[in-house]
Amino acid sequence: MSGERKDKPFDLGFFVPLGREGGVTASDIVALALSVAWLCIAGAVFAFVGRDAGAPGAAPLGHILVLLAVVTPVALIWVGAAATKSARIMRQEAARLEAAIDALRQSHIQQQQNAGVDVRPALEKKLEELARAQRQTESALATFASTRAREPEPAAPPPAAPRAGAEPEAQASLALGAPAEALRPPLETHELLRALNFPETTGDREGFRALRRALEDRMAAKLVRSAQDVLTLLSQDGIYMDDLKPDRARPELWRRFAQGERGPAVAALGGVRDRSCLALTAARMKQDPIFRDVAHHFLRQFDRLMVEFEQTASDQEISDLAETRTSRAFMLLGRVTGMFG
Repeated sequence: MSGERKDKPFDLGFFVPLGREGGVTASDIVALALSVAWLCIAGAVFAFVGRDAGAPGAAPLGHILVLLAVVTPVALIWVGAAATKSARIMRQEAARLEAAIDALRQSHIQQQQNAGVDVRPALEKKLEELARAQRQTESALATFASTRAREPEPAAPPPAAPRAGAEPEAQASLALGAPAEALRPPLETHELLRALNFPETTGDREGFRALRRALEDRMAAKLVRSAQDVLTLLSQDGIYMDDLKPDRARPELWRRFAQGERGPAVAALGGVRDRSCLALTAARMKQDPIFRDVAHHFLRQFDRLMVEFEQTASDQEISDLAETRTSRAFMLLGRVTGMFG
């Protein structure tokens, strides 16, 4: 009727609403048929065989045994039918959940791919700004060094003829001898570790300061830039290092790896166990040659830095290095490529 309205159950597509599975199923029909067959057999037996009338005192006990003999098989039949129905419902729900999770992951990956290269993360933009500022700083330092080299000494006497030829040589050594690196203090270990973990947020001033210091170091800058490229490509597939929880390896294993040992002896370094991330990364390595080249370049840079880092680092510093986002990416890619045996 027009005035009546039936409320439909709210269906998210993940679970079956109550009442949806309340109809008669095949298991119910089978249970009903078995129950009727058993009751017919039991009735026929007691109708034609009869009971022993020679023991009148045993009549109550006989009635109880007859009741149990008739009811117990019927109860077992319906318990089995209910268990079968519950198992079927659980299988259906598990299949729906798996399909829903796959759909959510595919939707997330599609959104990441549709975002395009124009929408870059804030971290990538900040790194580009830091690189631009670094180049400006190096240029300013080189100009400053050249200007100081050309300034005459106020208290010195007029230069002689040989002195005139020596001054351009000194000026050239200052201008062309990488004065920007000579004037910078060496990169501290805690700054390197902080830079390899990358800033937590856009307001992480300490993280960006350590990142800027690492970009001023020649070897550290190569690893930082290659790690940035790898993390950006992995994020396009929905793989983020904060989601990985790799097994921790002992510092002596990292030292043996830095000293050139490979194979099953250092297999514990590949502690990433997330099958989904491993499968997505392996598929990307096979299908995307650009990703494959970037990944191999990153592995080489990490290996080179690890060789030098192990010589002076303590066990605690090696453990801290293993907790960085860069090391987690190394564990993931190293296991996919079979580096750890």
